[in-house]
Amino acid sequence: MSFTTLIAPAELLAHLAESNWVIVDCRFDLAQPQAGRSLYRSGHIPGARYAHLDEDLSGPVTPSSGRHPLPQPEDFARRLGTWGIGERSQVVAYDDAGGAIAARLWWMLRWVGHDAVAVLDGGFAAWRAAGFSVEQAEPRIAATTFVPRLRMGQSVAVDALMSGLADCSLVLVDARGADRFAGQNETIDPVAGHVPGARNHPFMSNLDAERRFLPANLLRERWSRTLRGTPVEQMVTMCGSGVTACHDLLALQVAGFEGARLYAGSWSEWIRDPTRPIATGSEN
Repeated sequence: MSFTTLIAPAELLAHLAESNWVIVDCRFDLAQPQAGRSLYRSGHIPGARYAHLDEDLSGPVTPSSGRHPLPQPEDFARRLGTWGIGERSQVVAYDDAGGAIAARLWWMLRWVGHDAVAVLDGGFAAWRAAGFSVEQAEPRIAATTFVPRLRMGQSVAVDALMSGLADCSLVLVDARGADRFAGQNETIDPVAGHVPGARNHPFMSNLDAERRFLPANLLRERWSRTLRGTPVEQMVTMCGSGVTACHDLLALQVAGFEGARLYAGSWSEWIRDPTRPIATGSEN
C-alpha cells in the first residue's frame, strides 16, 4: 500500500529499513536560506536526504517570475534521480513548519507523475516527540533515473488565471495569513495586498496546535466553507511564491477534495506586472 497524503511517525519507523523508501528533509527558513541545511547536518531522520527550497525545489528566478518558480521538469527529474527516487520509490517528505515546505515536494512529485509520496504529519518535531532516533551522517545514495510523466493540468499560468477570473470559470484561494492577504505586515514581498476576488484560506488553519493536520472531517468542514459550493475543479490555490499553496492542496486531498490546481507564480509573480490589479483589506 502506498502512502499518498500523510504518514504518522510510527508508520514511517515501521518502514525505515526498506530500500525502496526515500526520506527527504525539507527544512528551510526564508530569512536564513542555509539554516535548514545546518539543521539537517546537526541531526535528521535516519537515511534522509536534504532538499533545499531555493536550489532543489525551484528554478531560476527571472524578471517576470515569482520568488520560487517551478524548475524545468527534466531538471527536477535529474535531482530526484540523484536522491535515489525511482518509479517504485515511496517518498516521505518532512520539515519543521507543519508541512509548509514538505508539501511543495509532495505536490511537485505528483506534478511529474509520482503519487507514492506523503508528508510526515507533525514533521521533525513529531518524530523527536515520539522518541525516535536521529543521525548526523549523510546516507549513501544509489542514484537512479527518474522518468517524469508531466501532468500539465495541475498548474495554471498567470494568463490563464486572469482569463479564468475574468469569466468566473476559476476561483482563487490564497494560503497566506489573513494579515498579509489584507495588505498588512508585508515583510517579504515589495507590494502588499491580494488578487481581487481571491478567497483567503491560511495554510495554518489546516493544522492543530501541535502543527499536525486536522482530521479529514474537520478539514472537509473548513474547506466546504471556503468552497461555498464551488466545484473543487474550479479552484486554484496561491500564496506568496507557490510553496504554502501546496499545503492547501494537500489539505484538500486529505479532506477528500480532488481536482484543485496551483498558481505556482503566486503573489510574487503577480506583482511583477504593475498593470495587474491589486486589492487590500479582508475578504468580501
